Amino acid sequence: MTRIVIIGGGPGGYEAALVAAQLGADVTVIERDGPGGACVLTDCVPSKTLIATSTRMAVMSESAGLGLHFNGGPDGVVGALEADMAEVNKRVKDLARAQSFDVAERLAYEEVKIVRGEARLVEPHIVAVGDRHIRADIVLIATGATPRVLPGAEPDGERILNWRQLYDLPELPEDLIVVGSGVTGAELAGAYLSLGSKVTLVSSRDRILPTEDADAAAVLQEVFLRRGMNVMSRSRAAGVERSGDGVIVTLVDGTKIEGSHCLMTVGMVPNTTGIGLEEIGVRCDERGFVEVDKVSRTSVPHIYASGDCTGVLMLASVAGMQGRIAMWHALGEAVQPLKLGWVSSNIFTDPEVAAVGVTQQMVDSGDVNARTVMLPLFTNARAKMQGFEDGFVKLFCRPSTGIVLGGVIVAPRASELILGVSIAVQQHLTVDQVAQTFAVYPSLSGSITEASRRLMTEHAY
Repeated sequence: MTRIVIIGGGPGGYEAALVAAQLGADVTVIERDGPGGACVLTDCVPSKTLIATSTRMAVMSESAGLGLHFNGGPDGVVGALEADMAEVNKRVKDLARAQSFDVAERLAYEEVKIVRGEARLVEPHIVAVGDRHIRADIVLIATGATPRVLPGAEPDGERILNWRQLYDLPELPEDLIVVGSGVTGAELAGAYLSLGSKVTLVSSRDRILPTEDADAAAVLQEVFLRRGMNVMSRSRAAGVERSGDGVIVTLVDGTKIEGSHCLMTVGMVPNTTGIGLEEIGVRCDERGFVEVDKVSRTSVPHIYASGDCTGVLMLASVAGMQGRIAMWHALGEAVQPLKLGWVSSNIFTDPEVAAVGVTQQMVDSGDVNARTVMLPLFTNARAKMQGFEDGFVKLFCRPSTGIVLGGVIVAPRASELILGVSIAVQQHLTVDQVAQTFAVYPSLSGSITEASRRLMTEHAY
């Protein structure tokens, strides 16, 4: 029986463990924090739970446009809608623990052994956890990554925070400064704004979400500004310090911003130091990420890696797929290498931003020859009924064949809507085929078929 040791119990680890166990391997998962890893316990699951609450709050706050008005409680006194952060954070942490328990039960059902502790490779085929040595035929590194710390802005867990420390706050931050306008910064800035915080978002670039679709970023930034967020573009933080019951963020140009709390969202560093990789010849790049090929192999033949520690699209879905591919390959099963062009992603802001396949930048630069249509969401009947005004559906197709190359959706629940475009991209469907597929009327998904019809009629191919 093949002995497999997986270092890390997040999606890149536990998904791999399930595949390996189902294929008959003897599987041990070593995890420091608990089943599900940081993704379940401190990162993805908690943040998206908080965001779900904030989105509900935003919907309720903006319901007057639909003719709904809050009349107060039984005493007839009109009150303001507010978030009880003690209850919100308790629910966030309870749900994370419950999800971790579900992962543990699933692994136990497949007879996967879980060892709690920190692992280190002491020999190519020996993994140590404390004084215990575990022999492995195959090793999978799935150790994840940790929030990057900006020198001069070290988190203290009270006023200067990384996103893993948010859920211990007893109260809603009154005046939150978010440093970093990438995905995590935008998601959490939007969430706390909806929950009632005054929010300042410090962006070192011209706009928020600098690496995402420019049209999508423009819509989201307009929404943030309309809701009262202070977005400071081309502003780089030099340091953060405590000041009484608040914080002062100092920018590179000397500007000082005062707030009650500061949230640092300035990237991730891989958890690859001190675990024996260099000693046994596993290559990492200059930033410390493990180098892997498209079937998750490292530079050492029997050692694989998956998830955030590889730096290959830091998404839970990608981590899980990398882990599954690693085990299929290691155990001799037929496997299709990872194709990043098929990966769909989502930013859990309000509205959400989802994308798959070819990007607008690739089209604009001439790297990809594609025809494009962008259909505003406010033209959609269901969107009008629900009061959704911000967003769009954008599709790309080949000029000659009409094959769908990709798309971007900015809308409520874009994470659900993008699946149809993902299927079209992966299965090489044409805009004709998508256009001739029945969509429910009225529905937001109807904008996908409508965009396809416009590509059919507006462009001859």
